[in-house]
Amino acid sequence: MRTVLTTGPGGAGRTTLAAATALAATAGGSRTLLVSAEPIPGLAGGTEPTAVTDRLDHVRIDSGAHFRAELTDLQERASGVLDLVGAGRLDGEELTELPGSAQLALLHTLHRAAAGDWSTAGYDTLVVDLPPLDQALALLALPEQLRRYLRRLLPAERQAARALRPVLAQLAGVPMPAQWLYEAAARKDAELAAVQALVEDSATTLRLAAEPGPAAEETLRTARTGLALYGLRAELLVANRVLPRHSPDPWFAALAAEQEKCLGHWHAEWAPQIPVHEAPHLGRAPRTADDLAALAVPAPDERAAGRAEDPWWIEGEPGEGGTPTELTWCLPLPGAVKEELRLVRRGEELLLTVGPFHRIIKVASALRRCTVSGAALTDGVLRVRFTPDPALWPRTP
Repeated sequence: MRTVLTTGPGGAGRTTLAAATALAATAGGSRTLLVSAEPIPGLAGGTEPTAVTDRLDHVRIDSGAHFRAELTDLQERASGVLDLVGAGRLDGEELTELPGSAQLALLHTLHRAAAGDWSTAGYDTLVVDLPPLDQALALLALPEQLRRYLRRLLPAERQAARALRPVLAQLAGVPMPAQWLYEAAARKDAELAAVQALVEDSATTLRLAAEPGPAAEETLRTARTGLALYGLRAELLVANRVLPRHSPDPWFAALAAEQEKCLGHWHAEWAPQIPVHEAPHLGRAPRTADDLAALAVPAPDERAAGRAEDPWWIEGEPGEGGTPTELTWCLPLPGAVKEELRLVRRGEELLLTVGPFHRIIKVASALRRCTVSGAALTDGVLRVRFTPDPALWPRTP
């Protein structure tokens, strides 16, 4: 299944781009599911896939309903502990969703589309309307991060001691974590693994929507760094609401000239690797399927590669006795600024922060036998130098 994730700066028309992409996919004969949290004018949508055309279904994410259902289920599973401490139950009607629930609801919806009850519906293309660009990049990194947290907080190997829990509970005077907790963690891990696999699949691509202008230009420049850090590739940049270049009105002519200058930068910076499509301003917000078709957004390209393989590489030559004198771990970070870069080595992991983006990377086995001897950011590439530890590096005769 081809998956197309759409996002862009807030107010740039990313939901419109998602709907136009979905319609373009169906025009090529693809059976398509469109997922969005926002209503789309002219397209029907419910919390379950609802037919819009013969080949297009639309589903809306209800984050409030998802939050209430998850918390109600948690209360049921933890009823023994809650009763022990005399806690009162919360009814679904009195629950108000908390910050972050929208992101979790979207991950749950992606799981249903990728490996859940919707995955057998025979969709050829999945189009997902993501949150604004900065939130979207954090969201795409969330499954990997949450799975790491689960492994640290509830290691699977601790389940082997479940026969000792009654004894430990008597000694400690408090109940030990019940089996349901580990089972719930395993279910969540499997759900997150399915979403992570969807994001990292080579058939998953990213589309960006932005209205030409100085603010969007800066946002996209920052986004290039985040895309590189997470190993994501954009398939298309849609310049949305492009004004006619020639107008007798001085106000419109000045605005069109500003857009044209920005578009020139985008074609120079993005177009060598990523096409830039100019969607015309319709003079109003798109209201119908015909309006969406008038944007002439290309259908998803089946040949476009999605997520790259691990974007980093290692440089180094064997030294005397087979032990390299130095190994260099390299990661392209276009647009990164040295002052916004932070790097920490922790055991087998590199904790890397670049501006608003953060990722924890497990280093290759060869580098685990080394110590970090320095790092530098030059020509848009982060280079971390590792010096082999002779006590850990095997010598060859």
